[in-house]
Amino acid sequence: MIPALVLTAGLATRLRPLSHVRAKAALPVAGDALVRRILRQLAAAGVADAVLNLHHKPETVAGAVGDGSDLGLRVRYSWEAPVVLGSAGGPRHALQLLDSDTFLIVNGDTLTDVDIRGLIDEHRRHGALVTMALVRNTEPDKYGGVLLDGDGAVTGFVRRGAAPQSYHFVGVQVARASAFASLPDNVPHESVLALYPALMASAPGSVRGFLTDATFMDIGTPADYLNTSLTLVAREGGRLAGARTHVAPSARVDRSILWDDVEIGEGAFLRECIVTDGVRVPADTSWHGVTIRLAANDLVPGEKRIGDLAIGTLKEMNV
Repeated sequence: MIPALVLTAGLATRLRPLSHVRAKAALPVAGDALVRRILRQLAAAGVADAVLNLHHKPETVAGAVGDGSDLGLRVRYSWEAPVVLGSAGGPRHALQLLDSDTFLIVNGDTLTDVDIRGLIDEHRRHGALVTMALVRNTEPDKYGGVLLDGDGAVTGFVRRGAAPQSYHFVGVQVARASAFASLPDNVPHESVLALYPALMASAPGSVRGFLTDATFMDIGTPADYLNTSLTLVAREGGRLAGARTHVAPSARVDRSILWDDVEIGEGAFLRECIVTDGVRVPADTSWHGVTIRLAANDLVPGEKRIGDLAIGTLKEMNV
């Protein structure tokens, strides 16, 4: 089986303020870090070696994964410093560690049940440089899209809100090392949306789509994260409270996520909230639809400081 590069270096700006506390890939989802869920799925598909790229809050990702041995695979890390290298520059920088002509690239922020082996077989059958796993784009106002010709070759990309029928990329693709080898190493290349059109122009048909009916779950915003976590707990069990978390007997916590080392005071009430690491929710307070974290000098739009806590409104952060 080919190795996998899991993209976990991003700044996750849309996920702020949660990404001020942990990297997106390290967020707990129904009791397990998001990246651990992704790696477990890759291991189940037969992947034995994975590389994670790191930049933003790298200790939260590496601390959740370690060497990957408890997940049944070997994990190594591709460090990006002093700047994040992007979805094209990141794979270029990781080529030496991957040490393979062909490898998977998996976004570290999306959960999907794509048929990994089917994707690889499709890629090899057509001899493509890149093969992207795609579903029909049923929400073009929310997601940008990929355009295909009748033979399955990618012909272009459109921004969200565009009228043409398009397909949604679900965050899993197969690529050949030569697709990235021409880029200078350790130089930011923000997006493959600039690289792939150049590949398509020089070698028509070299970037292809793998059409699938796979499901996917988004972790793009704090509200997406809350909804995905609640859905997974309802579907498969798991937990919404992290390690060393204490809820006072008279407190009520409903449809809320508590990270590690959280304390909920007597008489407190939380509904549809996200409480991050180390927070002490005061007794006899009531919260609905907010994020709660320890305050620092990095408040984001939609947050306000109350005592030693930074409070953000989920609805405002989604606008």
